[in-house]
Amino acid sequence: MAKMVKLTIDGTMVESPEGANLIEAAGLAGIHIPNLCYLKGMPGIGACRLCLVEIEGAKVPMIACNTKVKEGMVVNTKTEKIQETRRFVIDLILSMHPLDCMTCTKAGVCNLQKYAYEFGLKESNFTRKKFGYPTDEANPCIKRDPDYCILCGRCVRVCRHQGTNVLDFMGRGVGAKVITANDKPLQESSCTFCGSCVDACPVNALLEADRWRKGREWEYEKINSVCLLCGNGCDITVSTKDGRVAKINSGALEGSIEKFICAYGRFGFDCIEAETRVTAPMKRVGNELKETTWDDALHIAAEKLKKAGADAGFISTAGILNEDALVLKQLADVVKTKNIDTTASLYADADSLVNESADPEAADLIVLAGLNPSQWKRVLPALDALVRKKVNSGAKLIVINSGDTNISSVAVLNVKGDEAKIISEIAQAAISKGTKAPKEMVHALASVDPSDDAVKAAELFIAAANPLILSAPSLYDASANLAMIKGTAVSVPIESNAKGVVLMGLAASGKSYKEMTKGGTKVLYAIGELPLNKKPQADFLIVQNSHMTELAKQADLVLPSAAFLETSGTMVDYLGRLKCLCAAVEPAGEAMSHREIFIGVAKAAGKAIKEPKDSDIKKALKVKAKAALKPFKKKEGLDVNPEEMFESINASVINGSRLLWIKETEKAVVA
Repeated sequence: MAKMVKLTIDGTMVESPEGANLIEAAGLAGIHIPNLCYLKGMPGIGACRLCLVEIEGAKVPMIACNTKVKEGMVVNTKTEKIQETRRFVIDLILSMHPLDCMTCTKAGVCNLQKYAYEFGLKESNFTRKKFGYPTDEANPCIKRDPDYCILCGRCVRVCRHQGTNVLDFMGRGVGAKVITANDKPLQESSCTFCGSCVDACPVNALLEADRWRKGREWEYEKINSVCLLCGNGCDITVSTKDGRVAKINSGALEGSIEKFICAYGRFGFDCIEAETRVTAPMKRVGNELKETTWDDALHIAAEKLKKAGADAGFISTAGILNEDALVLKQLADVVKTKNIDTTASLYADADSLVNESADPEAADLIVLAGLNPSQWKRVLPALDALVRKKVNSGAKLIVINSGDTNISSVAVLNVKGDEAKIISEIAQAAISKGTKAPKEMVHALASVDPSDDAVKAAELFIAAANPLILSAPSLYDASANLAMIKGTAVSVPIESNAKGVVLMGLAASGKSYKEMTKGGTKVLYAIGELPLNKKPQADFLIVQNSHMTELAKQADLVLPSAAFLETSGTMVDYLGRLKCLCAAVEPAGEAMSHREIFIGVAKAAGKAIKEPKDSDIKKALKVKAKAALKPFKKKEGLDVNPEEMFESINASVINGSRLLWIKETEKAVVA
């Protein structure tokens, strides 16, 4: 726990953690120190000079964003001299800024507008300057208008901090400009369209491309939720107006290393209104799928499932919610089949997904074992950004992988080879240096001869106060063994709620996902967007999804489910945290949540299933992994291509939104 320091700010006694800057300390007392360039969680740079404060004993005013608190310090933030200086700064900025607040999309949340209002500035007292820079708006995602830029540097710094390094300054003084390499449009740069710059921009210089006249900030209803498109399960804030999603922003706390969402999470919401949406139940009549009523569809599904009984099978994506998973399990019991499994079994076994939670903020060493996250390929992009932020904040990174990885460029040590063998060598090297370990591990590793790289990794591991091992599920046993010596091990799945569905009991006890997709069931019930395009061998195929996929086109019965922003519930992220989702908009047409459909099928089959309570979820989450030494081996049969799987399970999101433009543009650039 950080040592606390007492100081006085504007006559108020404040207790602040040692090492905090004055902006943070003042915030603890509810005192706002004006600033335009400061970003919580990053070192202050003092670019805007708005945060100047007077400190007793100092000869000149100091910038609060990078002045650390000291015991007994006395700070004044609103003296006449300081206020006059701030007014001068805002006045000067306004002389180079468009004064179109009446129609500006950022009105109401623009920091410059806020401070101009507080200082009573309607227009600048200086001669107005206009640079006439061209607007970068040739892409459908992000609009850049340099004429609005106040040169605060937030976008440059956040882009650099997460390792994408797309934006930088060109020139000096008032004529400076934020540009991409060679001042090219975003789509001709290495931009990933994550939009972190949009979240950081305090004015109208960076904005979602489709926001013009689609609502002001105060007109939006903001809903906190979670993105379900990949294994990161990022927090998001969804803004809606008139029952439609207007935009999505990162929902993580300011200053958190998890303050990030990728292009999928930010711009994929277009798919909710895509032409491929299934808005009513459909049944096969001859060679065609035709709309029918819910009553008819539910009775058909119930009749087919009851008749098949033990020969029925359920396969689901691991992106459904905990509540959906619990009800699906009950439906399988109603049908009297044990054939139920999820796509999580393609890349993980149940044991590797039931592990302890972790706090990446506290980690001073991160070990990536068998993982290759990438913001550019959008494979666990938020994990890639988190790791790079940690490295840029002083943490060390060790990459252990059998192949080449992009993230190894920021690692202090990159060990290439058989991952499980390397982990065992690190453990043995740590033991040989006197680190305590379970006796059975000492005995099991007695004959292991560590490589030089393994010895270096062990030294870093021993020196770390809070090492965090993030591993592929197939390497979790080996990683968990290493964590028995020190630190925490966490497996990172490909899908958002893989850990949740396993904890809810959706793990194969009959036929596995792979077995069912190859045949062997009379009735197959497929839930969600699956990495499956060809109809499996089954007498009757039921597809329950929000969009008309290739698999759905071949189904005998199609049940329309709510999309990921249209349903509420809970999920468990890769760090083991229970997160809540709130529906942002109503389901399209006659679509219902997965669990509502399952309950309806059970009712049509003559059995009543109740929707789970919070206590049911909490009870299921009490399952804890038992720490026990396991072989230092990589589990076989769990190797899937993460990039291909991400695209497959998100095909409807990509093809039904502006993400398709990004995908095609990136292909063209590579070609």
